[in-house]
Amino acid sequence: MAKITLRITDMHCATCALNIEQALKRLGGVAGAQVNFAAEIAFIEFDPQKVNAASLVNAIKQAGYSAQEAGGLTLSPGGELQRLKLKVVVSVVLSLALMLIAMGADSGMAFAQFLLASAVLSCGYTIFSRGASSLWRNRRANMDTLVALGVGSAYLYSVAASFNVWLGGGIAKEGHLYYEVAAFLLTFILLGRYLEALTKRRTSQAIQKLAALRPQTALVVREGQERQIPVEELAAGDIVVVKPGGVVPVDGEVIAGYSSVDESLVTGESIPQEKGIGSAVIGGTLNKSGSFRLRATKVGKNTTLSQIIKMVEEAQGSKAPVQELADKVAAIFVPAVFLIALAGFLFWFLLAGKAFAFSLGIFIAVLIIACPCSLGLATPTAVMVATGRAAECGIIIKNAASLQMAQSIDMVVFDKTGTLTVGKPRVTHIKSYIRDETEVLRLAAALENKSEHPLAEAILEYARLHQVSFPEAEGFISLPGKGVKAVVAQAQLALGNRKLMQEEGIDIEKAALDLEQLEGQGLTVMFLARGKQLIGLVAARDELKSHAQRAVQKLKWMGKRVAMVSGDNSRTVQAIAQEAGITEVMAEVLPLEKAGEIKRLRLQGRKAAFVGDGLNDAPALAAADLGIAIGSGTDVAQDAAGIILVKDDLRDVVTAIDLAGFAMRKIKQNLFWAFFYNLIGIPVAAGLFYAYAGVLLNPVLAGAAMSLSSLSVVANSLTIRRYRGKF
Repeated sequence: MAKITLRITDMHCATCALNIEQALKRLGGVAGAQVNFAAEIAFIEFDPQKVNAASLVNAIKQAGYSAQEAGGLTLSPGGELQRLKLKVVVSVVLSLALMLIAMGADSGMAFAQFLLASAVLSCGYTIFSRGASSLWRNRRANMDTLVALGVGSAYLYSVAASFNVWLGGGIAKEGHLYYEVAAFLLTFILLGRYLEALTKRRTSQAIQKLAALRPQTALVVREGQERQIPVEELAAGDIVVVKPGGVVPVDGEVIAGYSSVDESLVTGESIPQEKGIGSAVIGGTLNKSGSFRLRATKVGKNTTLSQIIKMVEEAQGSKAPVQELADKVAAIFVPAVFLIALAGFLFWFLLAGKAFAFSLGIFIAVLIIACPCSLGLATPTAVMVATGRAAECGIIIKNAASLQMAQSIDMVVFDKTGTLTVGKPRVTHIKSYIRDETEVLRLAAALENKSEHPLAEAILEYARLHQVSFPEAEGFISLPGKGVKAVVAQAQLALGNRKLMQEEGIDIEKAALDLEQLEGQGLTVMFLARGKQLIGLVAARDELKSHAQRAVQKLKWMGKRVAMVSGDNSRTVQAIAQEAGITEVMAEVLPLEKAGEIKRLRLQGRKAAFVGDGLNDAPALAAADLGIAIGSGTDVAQDAAGIILVKDDLRDVVTAIDLAGFAMRKIKQNLFWAFFYNLIGIPVAAGLFYAYAGVLLNPVLAGAAMSLSSLSVVANSLTIRRYRGKF
């Protein structure tokens, strides 16, 4: 399956999004389509053997909308907003002029009203054409259809009354002409859509800031000379010069020079990071003091910044499960409103005996006050702002479902090595049960020379520090969660934990006292055996991350259960857990068993999040209700997670969960007010208060209320930008 992102224009309500989704899904080869009304984008998964991008764009055009493939940032063009602004200005001026002469009762004044009203309606001609097109092409009415019926009814009734006057049928009395009603209705609707579009653009402000970080040019060294070239021409392996105050153009590795780099706009890390030879740098970050040269490792769409923008865009276009109810209501909303409006007209005209003009006003008010737009905007605008705000904090929420799930999490399970701890252990003790400690270190280093485990790195570093050379190992075997085996100097060696020793039938009783003391201090102990004899042990310490205790404490204050899982032995894990403030521990769990532990917790009714970083954490990340991957971890771990922490900071786990809860409260507020507004507004417009208190809703006020309802939903979503977190 292939994926494509299309930018959609001409959508004006949630029904429009549903129309496009249905049009796409009718195509053979389309596996899934999600259209986000607020973001004005569509994410489509399709079989390229059966359908192509041109066919998808054409299907959307056939449904009555415009579409094009999104290249980079998916934002509505500014020109479209300017055209809408011009229409608003013209319609306001003409409507005010119409209001000044609306009191005239002679035929000349009626003709002037006719001309002015016609000019205003021409500003919104697309509303009428799209309303009719939706009925004709999609067999479904949308918000434009309701507006066209409401405004058109007022206008056509007034035209008919005017012709009656001009043909000698009598003088139109005040209230018998609805020209100013039609004009002001359309003006309010255009104004509301302009303000809504203007406000919706602010929901994408975070991603606009990220896109603005991408430099246009780079200073590259080619043929021994420095040349300024467009960033698009950079290739992996190019040597790039970054001067003080310059923006790092691509991801790379420093090969010369030294400086501090401000990564705050990309990762959210407020403290500038020192960069020297061998340091990794991220494209889009700001070089502060010194200058350096880097070798480009990732360019174009593969850079960290491009990947962040892509993931945030996809998240902003995804749908949260809570939106399903709003979508179902939106699907039947417009026809239901039309039937209510028609029933109101017939009731007041036929049963209550009211005048035709009075009943027509009821009909128009019901059509105009109804607002499926607020239902369509309630969830996606909040998702857009929340994912954007999260990105500013260095947190990538990959989809709306993960955002919704994060707020319902009641248990957080941390992996130990590389997640709660730094992941760079250092050797603290070497114990020999044969001749000397140097021999134990020499053999252990020989075994671990071909391993990529963090403990292997610690042993090799310790050997280099003490200038201990070691021979080559043959027949190397890695046993995940246990240790390694190999032949060194014609002897079979094994280096690993208790489980490996048990499997090899090696007695470790002589190390019992040392083991108790070292593990009680939180050290990880590895046994070294030659043949069937235990000859020594190596102990290493992996320090707890600086903010781990604070993060655990905050999670507990939020009412979350916190646990830790590790393949390490029970005593070591308990010591680390105690230091972190964690009381629930799952120790001696093999990598493939971590997912089983998470599933067990879920079967107990827990909503569990798993926080991990390594390749062996991917199954557990996928098995959890919510996977949270540390940004410094592997690509596989990040692919399996729903949330990625760009910084290696566990406080962001707290921020992600808390921000999700804040955003979900805003979504629920939006949905409540959208439903409440329509449930109250439509009966009022139908004359409910007139029947009991003689109060009737003016159609013009109904139009203003409709515009304000959508605007209030977007404005409420924008308050998420003020989120400041728990720290």
